[in-house]
Order: sequence, then C-alpha cells, then structure tokens
Amino acid sequence: MAKLHPQQLNQLIQQFQQGQYATVIAAAKTMLQQAPKEFVIHHVLALSLDQTQQYPEAALAYQRAIALQPRMPELWFNFGIVLTHLQQIPEAIQAYQTAIQCNPQLFEAYGNLGTLYQKQGRLEDAIACYQAGLRIQPQDARGHFNLGTALKDQGLLTEAVQSYQQAIALFDNYTDAYNNLGETWRDLGDMQQAVACYQQALQRHPNHALANYNMGEFLALAQRFQEAIPYFEASQLEDWQARVLLCLYRDQQFDAFSARRAQLMQQGPHISPFVATLSTHYSINHDTPDPYQFCPNGFDFVYHRALPELASDAPLLHELLALIAQTVIAERKQARLTNGKQSAGNLFKRPEAAFRQLGELVKREFARYRAHFQGADCALITHFPESLEFTSSWYVNMQSGGHLNAHIHEIGWISGAVYLAMPDGDDPIAGAFEYGTHGDDFPQLRHDFNTAHIKPAVGDIVLFPSSLFHRTIPFQSASERICVAFDLKPSATFQK
Repeated sequence: MAKLHPQQLNQLIQQFQQGQYATVIAAAKTMLQQAPKEFVIHHVLALSLDQTQQYPEAALAYQRAIALQPRMPELWFNFGIVLTHLQQIPEAIQAYQTAIQCNPQLFEAYGNLGTLYQKQGRLEDAIACYQAGLRIQPQDARGHFNLGTALKDQGLLTEAVQSYQQAIALFDNYTDAYNNLGETWRDLGDMQQAVACYQQALQRHPNHALANYNMGEFLALAQRFQEAIPYFEASQLEDWQARVLLCLYRDQQFDAFSARRAQLMQQGPHISPFVATLSTHYSINHDTPDPYQFCPNGFDFVYHRALPELASDAPLLHELLALIAQTVIAERKQARLTNGKQSAGNLFKRPEAAFRQLGELVKREFARYRAHFQGADCALITHFPESLEFTSSWYVNMQSGGHLNAHIHEIGWISGAVYLAMPDGDDPIAGAFEYGTHGDDFPQLRHDFNTAHIKPAVGDIVLFPSSLFHRTIPFQSASERICVAFDLKPSATFQK
C-alpha cells in the first residue's frame, strides 16, 4: 500500500479544525484504503462522524481508533458519549470506566458516568461519581448541579440545596440551578424561597420552560389563576394545556374552558388523565355528556388485590416497615396531609433492596392491571404506556386523626398504593381509601358527584386511573396507617 504524505494528514486535520466535517469524512474514508492502520485518520473520522451525529458509524470509527490506541482516555470518553446517544447504556458505562482507568483525573468522565447511573436509579453510585469528579475539579458548576439532582432524587433535600447553591456561586447565570433550587425549597415547604429562585431564573432567561411552569403552578396554588395562565403558555411544557384548562375552570370561566377543551380535543386522541378529570367534572357540573373519552367511567378501572409477598408474616413487609421507621429520609411538605408525613425523593430509586423489590412487585401489578382490562376500548388501556416508569414513589405515614384531602396526581397515568400498616378497629370506613369525581376545591354547582371506597388490608395493592380524585378517610385509632404510593408515568408523547 502507498504511504501517505504527512502533508495529507496535516490538511485533513486543518479541515477538521475548520469544521469541514463532510469533506473530512469523505477524504478520511479514501485515505484509509491506502493506510488502514493510520490512527490519526480513524480518530479524525470518528470525531467528524460524531460532530455530524452519524452515531452508528462514529461508534465503529472509535472502536477502530481504540484498537490502535487502547490507552487514550479521550477516545474512551468520546466513545461513551456516542454509545449513550445510541442508548447502549451498559457499553457506555464501561467506556467511561475505562476512560477513568486510563486517566483517573478525567473529572468529566466521572460526571457522565454519574448521569448514566442516575438514569438507572443507582443513586448512591451516581452521587459517588459526582463527588469523585468534584474532588478533582471543585470549580465544576455542572458537577455541583448534577450532585444536587441526585441528592434530591434520594430525598436529601437540605444537601441538594447546598449543591445547587454551590453551582450558582460558581456560575451566577445558571438558570437550571436556580429553577431546581426553587423546586427543592418548594419540597421543603418554603414557597417564599422557591418563588424567589424561579424569579431569578426568569430574570436571566425569560423563556426558561421549567421556571415558567413552576411559577404558573405556584400562582395556580395561590388561586391567582389569571396570572398563572401566561406562565403555563410560555412554558409549552408537557401538560401545560391541561394546566391552562385547570386555571380557567377553577376561575369559573366555564365558556372559555369549554372552548379551550374543544380546541384541545381536535389535536389528537383523548390521552390526558388530567384533562379527563377536568372534563368529567365540568360535564357533571353542567349535566352534559363528557366528550373526552380517556376513561368514560374510572370507577370501573379500580384494581384491588392482596400481594402474598406482603402478607403479615412476610419478611419483606417487616423489612419495609423497619426501613420507614429507621431510615433518614427527608420529609416533603404536603398541604393536603393532616397528622402524617410524606417522604421526599423517589423511594423506588433508593439503594435499599426492599424498596427496589417493592418497586418490581408494583411493576408486575401494572402488567397484570393492563392484562385484566385488556379488552376495554378506551385510551387508558389502548394507549397504556409501554415502558413502566415511576414519576415518583413515596411513603405516607399517618397517625391518629390522620387524613389526606381529595386530590389527583396530575402527572400520572395509573396511580396506586401498597398498604403496609392499617389502623385497627371495627369502623368499616375509618382509614379507607375513597375515590370519586370531585375534590381539590373544584367549583361545585351540583351535589351528585359519586364516590366509592375500599378498606385495604395490610399487604393489599390498589391501582386506579390517575384521573380519579382520591382521599384518605380520617381515623382515630392509635395505630399507624402506612402506605407506599406511586404513579406510573405516561410517555412524553402523551403529555399534552
């Protein structure tokens, strides 16, 4: 084979540096026919394919370059990024681990590896990676931000606040950090601090989607509905149209609500549980047929069964109760909850094996739920999410006098709870789970909103459409009522 002239390689490198990626790709492929073992050509080809988002070809080019220079950390790092784009997560994790082995000071690799662990729910591993990267480069604002997100997921809210604050101290215009800091203050129950953070984010980036959404949510909770609407509209985020409908309805602008609902229904199938809640309530209030056919009668889709793995003598039940009693998990402030506490973070993403085992049991029941109702001709079942992800999961521990006011989970598809402890006594409804079509201070023009209830036993699971209101009926027993609640997340396609 003919040997390449050094000037040819220099020209190839110059073209890459000038951003002439298409030219480099074509030239590199030709040159490799002459010099198939020339590392520089493979490297530049891989980088150019990467830059032009031709990820499958880029992955092959990186593999060939790595075969020639297997101890080059930057190659493994870039290969990890490409593998992540290709959703080859285990391979990407291995690539980042190899990059770190080649260069233990490559803090960026720790950050990317932590992000993949976090996506897998391996929060402790993610936190360890972020912390390792920050020990190498403590001035890395992104590293502090990422650490804050993992700490928040784990329910360590005070520590998450500190990480977000450190990210902002290093980069004053870090709008994502301001927004996430606001969300964490909100979960800690400090709305004044939360709103101040959202405003700081919007001052720097007026079109920041999440900060706009969160401001809208705050104003809606404060019943400043007209002020909230422009923020939701500016966000264009997930269920923003449903949030606008909520504001119009709660403000009793019924004509505007009806017109906006009709407009929304023309955009596609009826696949928003949140819109279904609003539409059903409006239709009952105004004694008109409900045109939004997500789930025509949610009462028919309530699922209740006992889990043998959580029977009274089951080791898993006792392990879960011990974890809830003894594990330090931050409390999330919940205005609807009386005489009880709710955990922060995502319980099923915590490192404890019992919580993860419970998450797998719940996923199994989601699949059984779908199979049980598979013949139903409604969007709840026909558009049931393919991937079983939890929006969140948390425990609620209530004492005597405890109850939870009627509400919905706006971002769920199927919601539910597993019951680990129930109050004793003969009262058939004390501490029961009640579901229905009214709640959350919605305007009530009539009094024929139906309800039903289930009195779960220890070890029972209840699943129901997220479009249904639900509450806990007060109880006076001295014993506790403990459940783990959760939402099945609809795919992004459905969050209209």
